[in-house]
Amino acid sequence: MIRDQETIKALCDTVARFVRDRLIPAEDVVSETDEIPHEIVRDLQQLGLFGMSIPEEYGGMGLTMEEEVLVAMELAKASPCYRSLIGTNNGIGSQGLILDGTEDQKRIYLPRLTTGELIASFALTEPNAGSDAASLQTTAVRDGDDYILNGTKRYITNAPRAGIFTVMARTDPATKGAGGISAFIVEKDTPGLSLGKKDKKMGQRGAHTCDVIFEDCRVPASNVIGHKEGAGFATAMKTLDKGRLHISAICIGAAERMLEDALRYAMDRKQFRKPIAEFQLVQAMLADSRTEIYAARSMVLDAARRRDDGKNVSTEASCCKLFSSEMCGRVADRAVQIHGGAGYISEYAIERFYRDVRLFRLYEGTSQIQQLIIARNMIREAA
Repeated sequence: MIRDQETIKALCDTVARFVRDRLIPAEDVVSETDEIPHEIVRDLQQLGLFGMSIPEEYGGMGLTMEEEVLVAMELAKASPCYRSLIGTNNGIGSQGLILDGTEDQKRIYLPRLTTGELIASFALTEPNAGSDAASLQTTAVRDGDDYILNGTKRYITNAPRAGIFTVMARTDPATKGAGGISAFIVEKDTPGLSLGKKDKKMGQRGAHTCDVIFEDCRVPASNVIGHKEGAGFATAMKTLDKGRLHISAICIGAAERMLEDALRYAMDRKQFRKPIAEFQLVQAMLADSRTEIYAARSMVLDAARRRDDGKNVSTEASCCKLFSSEMCGRVADRAVQIHGGAGYISEYAIERFYRDVRLFRLYEGTSQIQQLIIARNMIREAA
């Protein structure tokens, strides 16, 4: 649902210009230093991009899902690390609070998330609980007006920068699976919370992940999201449904950038006395990429509109995440192929993008998990 066509067009145009003039020129510096320059972080804050999906009553833009994915597609034409920085505030780091938090919890944290003063992080994955998230082992034991948390979370996006964590922990050890899990808001300076060293990743330099470790970490009972024990896994899944649409839009924007770079290279590069773009086998790779991007874009916009209409889009979100992330990987592979040997050299952006986009098929649910969700939902609906 787009509330005002002119407003969203102006926002998308502003983001596109910012990407072109500020973010793309800084990509090499970010890759070399593994840090986003402070002035770019400040610009992201001033543009209000940390609060795109946070409701207006807390200072955010309050974008609808359709509006958000359109902006995300523009933002993703630059290195994925920029989106990663603001992504947890707009997605998995804040949505648990927005969807299920109490009014007091929202008013304490959401205004600061909106400005980027506070970075939120989502702590679900563990060393022994990845795709099987319901088997998580982090415990939260009630002790008077507090809970004592113990456990380790792994590969947590933005953890080195985060001021608060949405943490999934088991409050009822007698209930196996999803039913015994609760969601907590844990501030970074809470005694007993510590961070592991930054992970050295294949790609997405400038976007940081690390372990988050809880050792007798005492958290007030008032920090249980929604003040509801046992509702944490449901909160996490609702959060991921929205996040998967956002990631799908990011895949589309990244694929468009890679295709633009490949097309430009194919038109400039000459072999056998003519541009390689005139060769039919190169044209086939360009055409296949354009077709798949269009298909993914159509899927994501349709699913976003359905979500805005209040419909359950669990299946559609997984369809979008599965198709868009796999599509992005195929576009990356073709773009490297079109570049030839140059595509294997770091001087060209496609070498970095090829590594960066590989993560899209893994986080917020692997492609295989999306297949399971889609099939299980189909079987459930048919029964």
